[in-house]
Amino acid sequence: MNYQEVIDQQRQFFNTNTTKDISFRIKELKRLKNVLKKNEALLYDSIYKDFKKSEFETYTTELSIIYNEIDLAVSKVKKWSRKKKASTGLTNLPGKSYIIPEPYGTVLVIGAWNYPYQLSLCPAIAAIAAGCTVVLKPSEVPSRTAATMAKLINENFDGAFFKVFEGGVKETTDLLNIKFDKIFFTGSVPVGKIIYQAAAKHLTPVTLELGGKSPAIITKDVNIDMTAKRLVWGKFLNAGQTCIAPDYVLVQSDIKDKFLLAVKKYIERSDYNVDNQNYTQIINDKNFDRLKDMIDDDKIYLGGDCNKEERIIPPTILNDVEFSDKVMQDEIFGPILPVLTFETINEAIKKVNNLAKPLSCYVFTKSSVVKKKVLNEISFGGGAINDAVMHFTEHTLPFGGVGDSGIGSYHGKYGFDTFSHFKSVLQKPFWIEPNIKYAPYSPGKLKLLKRIIG
Repeated sequence: MNYQEVIDQQRQFFNTNTTKDISFRIKELKRLKNVLKKNEALLYDSIYKDFKKSEFETYTTELSIIYNEIDLAVSKVKKWSRKKKASTGLTNLPGKSYIIPEPYGTVLVIGAWNYPYQLSLCPAIAAIAAGCTVVLKPSEVPSRTAATMAKLINENFDGAFFKVFEGGVKETTDLLNIKFDKIFFTGSVPVGKIIYQAAAKHLTPVTLELGGKSPAIITKDVNIDMTAKRLVWGKFLNAGQTCIAPDYVLVQSDIKDKFLLAVKKYIERSDYNVDNQNYTQIINDKNFDRLKDMIDDDKIYLGGDCNKEERIIPPTILNDVEFSDKVMQDEIFGPILPVLTFETINEAIKKVNNLAKPLSCYVFTKSSVVKKKVLNEISFGGGAINDAVMHFTEHTLPFGGVGDSGIGSYHGKYGFDTFSHFKSVLQKPFWIEPNIKYAPYSPGKLKLLKRIIG
């Protein structure tokens, strides 16, 4: 496949200004939704074959989010695209200032494997809403979902506007050697660094949605039962293969034993099992082996029985964990939850801040003082108070990381913004022009300028 030829075709199409027509964007977004709706059975079958994700979880965590993003963009893109007035200072009166959102151009979206439909198509939806042409490279790890997206999009869209390329490291590398106007990547920190370096050669702006060790801090004044219920759901959704899943728990030592009992109760009550449509396989043998190697048998509180043939690791709780343990050295990205303790909130904050800035942070507390301290003193991409993961569902909140956990954000209007350049314009009439800025200069002019400018 000649990638350069396709990107050249997309540039030519973009330069016709067709994608800047709001009605065109709306038509193509509706087309995408219709294609997905008509082929839901194929989408469900493909993802189940990749890692046994149920129809229920595929709809709730993938397709429903995609549909909502499309519906929001269709209803709001006209408003988002309007010229916006800006104030004009005394220096430029009687001029007027405004800002015009314009699409970056031809963009590359590189998707992730853990939510293969959502994390590929939602950035593409944002790019289409902004008026860009799109090259999508889904993750090759879930090969059937990648093939399905390629089939549905390439058969229903003009490749000069929206094109999917399948492939692995070589194909991605070849694409990165070509100049794009914007690159959007979702994945790991090490690969994110490679993407960033490749983009820098072309001075291409990037959005990097990465990960990290997202903490859940639990103080002794919480409703333990509700805390455990929400944490267990957020952690073991998709078998823990979620970038914003609580990576580890810091629980105040006074309530650790009660908390562990509550967690055990909700894990057992949920009866996590692929046959129950509430659990998935680990995506491949490589990740299975990586996760199994993190489990210290001496610290297992619950779970730990791994089935390599089926690639199933049950919800596993590790107790009495230290920050020096192997499970605390890298993002887990699986169904293993280390539990650590702290005595004071200052101690907990210090421990979190000794690690890289996380993508998410969750604090469970009734104390307004604790809440304020955590929000003020820990830097993280986004998070929740007394809940986990659910902040991702709010399109009014930008989703993205900070530091090692990412650059930039998207969702809703923020997705439109991330694929748009905001062009600043000052407009002035011809009928008047004060001579104060023109030569010859004089002490009087300088004095007047100082009064005007300050």
